[in-house]
Amino acid sequence: MHSLCAIDTAKLPRDVDVLLGVISDLHTQYSTILESLHQQLQNLRRAHFGATSEQISGQPELFVQTLELPVPPQDTITVSYQRPRRGRPRLPKDLPRERVNYDLSDAEKAEFDALEKIGEEVSETLEYTPAKLIVIEHARAKYACRKDGESTIRTAFAQPSPLPKTNAGAGLLAQILVSTFADHLPLNRQEMIFKRHGVDLPRSTLCQWKLASGELLAVLRGSLIAHLLNAPRMHTDDTTMPLIEGGRGRTKTARLWGYLGAGARQNEEGQWVEHAPAVVFEFTESRESKHPVKFLNDYRGYLQADAYSGYDILYRSGHIVEVGCWAHCRRKFFEIAKTQKAPGLAAEAVAWIAKLYRIESAIRGRPPDEKLAVRQAESVPVLSQFKRWLEGHYPTLLPQGPLGLAFGYALKNWHALTRYTDNGILVPDNNLMESAIRPIAMGRKSYLFAAAERGGHVAATLYSLVGTCKLNRIEPYAYLKDVLRRLPSHPVNHLAELLPFNWKPAVV
Repeated sequence: MHSLCAIDTAKLPRDVDVLLGVISDLHTQYSTILESLHQQLQNLRRAHFGATSEQISGQPELFVQTLELPVPPQDTITVSYQRPRRGRPRLPKDLPRERVNYDLSDAEKAEFDALEKIGEEVSETLEYTPAKLIVIEHARAKYACRKDGESTIRTAFAQPSPLPKTNAGAGLLAQILVSTFADHLPLNRQEMIFKRHGVDLPRSTLCQWKLASGELLAVLRGSLIAHLLNAPRMHTDDTTMPLIEGGRGRTKTARLWGYLGAGARQNEEGQWVEHAPAVVFEFTESRESKHPVKFLNDYRGYLQADAYSGYDILYRSGHIVEVGCWAHCRRKFFEIAKTQKAPGLAAEAVAWIAKLYRIESAIRGRPPDEKLAVRQAESVPVLSQFKRWLEGHYPTLLPQGPLGLAFGYALKNWHALTRYTDNGILVPDNNLMESAIRPIAMGRKSYLFAAAERGGHVAATLYSLVGTCKLNRIEPYAYLKDVLRRLPSHPVNHLAELLPFNWKPAVV
């Protein structure tokens, strides 16, 4: 600290007013630094020792309670929490069932002169059958054929494996892909699991099967992207993907860009029709803006993202309308409010945003035109008051301090943040994209990095298909097993039939 504060007195101005100005500037600079360092320290402590939930206070899972959040004067928001249901889980009716009958023993029946069965008591238990590996023998009939005095041998066609020159079936390949890209299991753990089942499958073999399967499935990307770019509303975000640099033995930070299309349109009868949600990931070796610009060059509609400047060129084109994310905005205030002992301006800002989400909760599931009407009547006045509150407090804050930056972010991006009130197909935040991108972060903790650019592109393809299955509530193993089996002989001009939202299992 001494070295930071050391000042050459000979260079100080002799005019008192000028000197006071220098002192004031130094005070502002050091106050900003201290406030920023204090916030970083509190965030670090919370990251290591605190809860990850984005709630200001309370443990609502323990009991039903009413929590009053601090808000601007003459306005109180009440949030009620309902205790979760306890007891045994309900068993789905569509699960396969096996019946086991129990009866009195012959000795018990012999105790009575006569017995008449009047009913039964039925109870259920949920059982688990471990996975198993089987070998399927593909017996191809061979015929000695004669026609017009000539002889030939004809063998029946069979497609034993989706991958040429391998003995891996579609079900095994689907299991490897789902374990990696849905269940976040690295290949060394999968190798151990298969060994417990009595089969030695080296991770190098599993890796080659995974890469080859991903490249086979990559033929679906074109149709998936075409569907995505036709969505009324687009969400986007990116995340890191460590990549080993060829020949250097060290990693560089590559990227997976996520694009998620959703929304609804009115048909000729005036009915709202949902666009089947889909997500596509693209692997790149940098975070340059040219990547989203190229991908979204032909897109027309709304784009919801964070305030990354790389998207600005898309907004300037006039074909894409920017939509801000209230979750990003709220998080900046929450990070400050969580570390404060007493409620302050950050907690009040969180409460203002909570009021907006309370309105959204009430209209969830309604048609877009009804959502628009409610937002115009209820959300717009709240936003107007919130903006006046932000503008009133912002001049009193250090512009480069954590709270000043949070206020500045909200005011700078105000038009994008409030655009969701202009159209009922829009949503207030980018949480849908963040949920779709979260499995990548979870998988990254397991497999750590992509060993080559090839692996990055395969990861992008598989996260796209598995993520789209999740958005459309399709079981990914069943989907991938069926598609891998059908792809080698499926017509190229009908690939759209195999996209998750169009997929119908083949009849065997």
